[in-house]
Amino acid sequence: MSLYPSVLFVLLVTMAAAETLRPGFYAQTCPEAEAIVRYEMMKAMIREPRSVASVMRFQFHDCFVNGCDASLLLDDTPNMLGEKLALSNINSLRSFEVVDEVKEALEKACPGVVSCADVIIMAARDAVALAGGPDWVVRLGRKDSLTASQEDSDNIMPSPRANATSLIDLFTKFNLSVKDLVALSGSHSIGEARCFSIMFRLYNQSGSGKPDPAIEPGFREKLDKLCPLGGDENVTGDLDATPKLFDNQYFKDLVAGRGFLNSDQTLFTFPQTREYVKLFSKDENEFFKAFVEGMLKMGELQSGKGGEIRTNCRVVNSQALDV
Repeated sequence: MSLYPSVLFVLLVTMAAAETLRPGFYAQTCPEAEAIVRYEMMKAMIREPRSVASVMRFQFHDCFVNGCDASLLLDDTPNMLGEKLALSNINSLRSFEVVDEVKEALEKACPGVVSCADVIIMAARDAVALAGGPDWVVRLGRKDSLTASQEDSDNIMPSPRANATSLIDLFTKFNLSVKDLVALSGSHSIGEARCFSIMFRLYNQSGSGKPDPAIEPGFREKLDKLCPLGGDENVTGDLDATPKLFDNQYFKDLVAGRGFLNSDQTLFTFPQTREYVKLFSKDENEFFKAFVEGMLKMGELQSGKGGEIRTNCRVVNSQALDV
């Protein structure tokens, strides 16, 4: 997909003028904020384990589109097409109600203090930690956007069909390295994806009328049964062999030709990313360290535009008053 140069220019150049982020931002104004988010995420995980994986992905889908400003969470209005129905999000992102529950709990404890943008950052961290992955200190202090743009999302976010070259180009535009790309792709260590995202891999890779030759034959047979031609493309499959545990199994699966998405498997078939896949498949601690570094760097992306602290993450405050 093409990228809007102006969007990226504004995002990167104005970062220095944006909100100053720091650990413990709510220590005085809402000291229990992080504990509240962790507790609500734990409740969501017990209710539906897949939900925490879904919430974790919000950080990527939010931060790459005009910075980490919770624009992703805004519902459409008569005058604004938001990001929830963008190509990379529609019928893919889910569990927005978990963020609603987190925000409701925060509003009861500290009304009008904690931004939805920071909720996404904390919830993503907690999702990883609760699933057995690393834990880390997050930098907070973001404001919530006053608008959202489906068009910007469509022009920036990658497709499940993306190859390593296009992914590297995208991440580079956000000052994220090849190592960051591979490590952050490890977010697919937990969760599921729809058959819709892999039908071309199974039956018509690159218009060949044949399956992707990079898929290990036994795994392809399993996927053929899960996602038959003409079947229900909303059926979901595990993104790796341990979909409820945040570990380095994802990378082991890529080495074995058992990556679910094309955008995953391409990381092993492409020379520039392969060495990191191999490294992380052998050393889980290296993966965890690189993942945390990538999440922190991605969390710094800001547009520098003005914002607010929404009371309801789905609507800007001026609209919330009209509801």
